Amino acid sequence: MNKKIKSVAVYCGHLFGKDPEYARAAEKVGELLARNKITMVFGAGNVGLMGTVASAAINNGGKVIGISTTHVVSLQEPAHQDIDVKIVDGLSTRKEQMFELSDAFIILPGGIGTLDEMTDIMTKQQVGESRKPIYMLNTAKYWEIFGRVMVHMQTEGFMPSIDDYNLHVVNTPEELIKKLINGDNFISSR
Repeated sequence: MNKKIKSVAVYCGHLFGKDPEYARAAEKVGELLARNKITMVFGAGNVGLMGTVASAAINNGGKVIGISTTHVVSLQEPAHQDIDVKIVDGLSTRKEQMFELSDAFIILPGGIGTLDEMTDIMTKQQVGESRKPIYMLNTAKYWEIFGRVMVHMQTEGFMPSIDDYNLHVVNTPEELIKKLINGDNFISSR
C-alpha cells in the first residue's frame, strides 16, 4: 500500500557553515514545506541551520515537531521556543522517533551528526527495513565529496549499487519540494 508524503525529517547542522547560501536554502526549504502542508520533524534546536529551517516553516504556518534528548537539554542547547519539544532518553531513541514520524528525509548541509542520521537511514534501506525516500540537498555542491565516497565504496565492493537506495540528490529547494509533491514519489508503508 502506498501513501503520499505528508511529513519529513530534516537533518542539518546546528551551525551555519561558511557559505551564506546554506542558510538561504534552509530557509527556503522550511518555507516550501509549510506552504505545501508537509509536516517537518527535526532535532528541536534553535541554532544554526536547524533553527533557520524550523523558523521558516513556523513563520509560514507550517507544522513542526521537535525531538531532543535529555543530554542535549542538559548541555543547555536552546530548543526552538515556538514548538512543542518531545524529550527522549538518547540519540538512538531520537533517531528512531524521527524515523517513525516521517515519510521521507531531507538532508541539508551539516556535520557528523547529520552524516550519522543520513547513513542510519541508508543502512535501514540496505538491510530492507525502509524504502522511505531520502532527498539530499546539494547546496553549493556541499555533498559532492560524499557522493564520490559512495561511488568509491561501491567500486571497491563495499556497497551495493547506489541505485538500490531511495536517494535523490537535488540542487535547489524548489527541485526538492517538486519531487516531494509531484506524485511520482510515493512510498511504501515500511
